[in-house]
Order: sequence, then structure tokens, then C-alpha cells
Amino acid sequence: MGLVTLKTDNVPRLRDYYEQALGLVAVAEDGPNVILGRAGTPLVGIEQADGLKLPGEGEAGLYHVAILFEQAADLAATVYSAVRHDQSRFVGSSDHLVSEAFYFQDPDHNGIELYVDRPREQWQWGPDRQVAMGTSYLPWDQYLNTHLTEDSVARLRTAPAAVGHVHLQVGDVATAEEFYVRDLGFEKTTGLGTMALFVSAGGYHHHMAMNTWNSTGVGPRRNTLGLGAVDITLPPGEGLDSAEERLKGAGRIAQRTDRGLEVRDPWNTLLVLSEVEAPAGAASN
Repeated sequence: MGLVTLKTDNVPRLRDYYEQALGLVAVAEDGPNVILGRAGTPLVGIEQADGLKLPGEGEAGLYHVAILFEQAADLAATVYSAVRHDQSRFVGSSDHLVSEAFYFQDPDHNGIELYVDRPREQWQWGPDRQVAMGTSYLPWDQYLNTHLTEDSVARLRTAPAAVGHVHLQVGDVATAEEFYVRDLGFEKTTGLGTMALFVSAGGYHHHMAMNTWNSTGVGPRRNTLGLGAVDITLPPGEGLDSAEERLKGAGRIAQRTDRGLEVRDPWNTLLVLSEVEAPAGAASN
């Protein structure tokens, strides 16, 4: 997963939150717009969008963007920073069997997950090639007492992080599976009947998820504040052409732009597919 872009009517306020609460730093700036990240990796783009309203709770769009940390100590330091910020809304914490996660909302009510994966050898895959995931309470105070260190607090702005997955609100799971699995090419990793779908590439527990918990039956999104676009990166020389062919073969409108291959899901969420650059000097086959 790549950059997740958010639209706001107050860039300074939202930027301050992600910088001060989550320890992100500017990777690039263009006028009022900014891309924030960690250790040079872009994570969240914030764009000025005047004249728009916040989406309603039951509309299609972003459920949360999930930021993945390499170490529990770095997750703990970011959670500690976030809970102390006066614009944070702490939503909860969960052990998902494959990961440990903490949930917040930013000042624009965008959902945020901060998490660390459990070792892959602890993930349990069934004969149906679906991974076991659950939700049990994770005591946040005990977690911080166990993992928070002075060193992790000191490296708050430099410790690596990545967009681990993006979770969306959609109108129905069957349509989401048609688009994200059949047409876009993700693999289904688990599901909760008509309530939720989890998909990934390369054997991860999930790169994207879609649920109907607050949005059963909703139609395409309005042009609102909140989620602007989700970037998805593909290996160099693999996948972009075939993704375009597959999408167009399924009757989806996919267009090449200077950002990559742009396509909208059935709920009008913009996805931007691009290829990562091959490392310098890499041999070609």
C-alpha cells in the first residue's frame, strides 16, 4: 500500500495533528498541501479542499488508514504521543491474533489504526487459505508499561513506518469482492459473511478491508472532505499492464495519468495504481 490522501478544509490543523500526535514529518510540500511520512516513506497526504462538508457516519469512504510499525516499542511511543494530544480521540485497542492495534480519530474524524504485526509464524491459515483473525481487548496501559522506552520516545519522528492496510466502508460485501478480488486482483484472506471482507497480495493478512457495519446498502460517495485517494504500488514490470487489462475487460473505467493508473471502486473511491521503481543496477530478465 502507498500514500493515503486526505482532503480537508484546514490543512494547518490536520498537519499539526499528524506531526505532533503521530510524529510524522514533511516529505514533500506544494503550496498548502503536504505529504507526511516517516523515515522518508510517504504515508499521509493532506490536501486543501474548500467548500466541502465532512461525510456522514454511514457514507461510503474511509473506515481507517492503518499505519504499521516494525517494533512494538515504536508503536507504543506513537500511541503514547497520540493519547496525550488534545485533538486525539482514542477509540480503542484490540488483539487481532495477527496483529496488535490501537485506534484513533483525527480532528476531521478520519479513522486511524496504529499497529504492529505478530510474527508471521504465529499467523494461522486454514485449508481454505484464509487467515484466522479475531478481536479481543488489548489493555492499552499494560501495553505501554511493557513496551514504551525512553529510546522509542526519542526516535518518535525517525522510526520507520508504512501504510500497512486501508479499511473502507462500502455498501455491500459481494460487490466489493467482485471489484477488489475478481477485477483488481487481490486475494481474499478472510471474511465475515455480508459484513466484512479482507483482501491482500503476497500472503499478507490484509492490505485492504471493506465493511458494511455502518453503511449497509449505501451508494457512491459524494464529493466530501475525508478520503481523497488510495495509492497501491505494484512490483516493477509486473502487474500494471495486466491490472489495466483485467479492469477494462471487466468493464471498469481505468485511465492512465501522470500519477499512475486511476480507477474508482463501485463507491467512487479513487485508487491510484503505480509501479515502484526498480533498484538502481537491478538486472533485467
